[in-house]
Amino acid sequence: MSVPPSERPAARPAERPSDRGPERPSERRGAARTAVVWEALRGPLAADGPLDVLDVGGGTGGFAVRVAELGHRVTVVDPSPDALAMLGRRAAERGVAELVRGVQGDLSDLAGAVGETRGVDVVLCHGVLEVVEDPGAALAALSAALRPGGVLSLLVAQRYAAVVARAMAGHLVAARALLEPAAASPPGPQRTRRYTHAELRELLADAGLPVESVQGVRVFADLVPGALLDLEPGAGQALVELEQAVADTEELFPLATQLHVLARRTP
Repeated sequence: MSVPPSERPAARPAERPSDRGPERPSERRGAARTAVVWEALRGPLAADGPLDVLDVGGGTGGFAVRVAELGHRVTVVDPSPDALAMLGRRAAERGVAELVRGVQGDLSDLAGAVGETRGVDVVLCHGVLEVVEDPGAALAALSAALRPGGVLSLLVAQRYAAVVARAMAGHLVAARALLEPAAASPPGPQRTRRYTHAELRELLADAGLPVESVQGVRVFADLVPGALLDLEPGAGQALVELEQAVADTEELFPLATQLHVLARRTP
């Protein structure tokens, strides 16, 4: 039986990865990969009362449940019924089931998920823009889902890191192909778009979403050998701190596996 909101204990702040002190190597690497994004979201998610948050492609709720633990109402739109079922279980296990709603669908279903006029305060769109047919139309839909002044958190794959990774693995033809602009490389079963900093800014400006901040994510996290995180005392925490220290360094954006952008819908 669900507990009425007035009788629920106060929501506790979601822990940062650096607060949790993950013990397993996979958790340590995962913390380094998400710490920058969580730190950037602290401002948009800081509010006296609950916010309405939309997580597009949020899957099993890795972000959504932790956002709900801050006391916010979260709607997750995802095409996978299995992922949404796991989302429900995770939300229930963490005691925030009444704050998390799953909707099966994709970007074309956002109006129904949030209401034609109501809108939301924050949209999370992480790892989705790479696979849509029309990035401009997708961003226009995300902008329309936001209330005026609302914030979009956009996480996308960054092109040049993928070029370097392919080249170092000996896949030189594939590395060369990845140099094409995102608009020239439509997604398919074996291909996703990857973006540069400049391309993202242009796309977001066209959608009426001026960029407030850009950060490089996983600048080093995907390069550090896993054995080091196993054997070197304190290596996991040091990697988190290194990622946070270089996240705003634009010169290192080409090394980042992903770019995280915060943009705000103009009134």
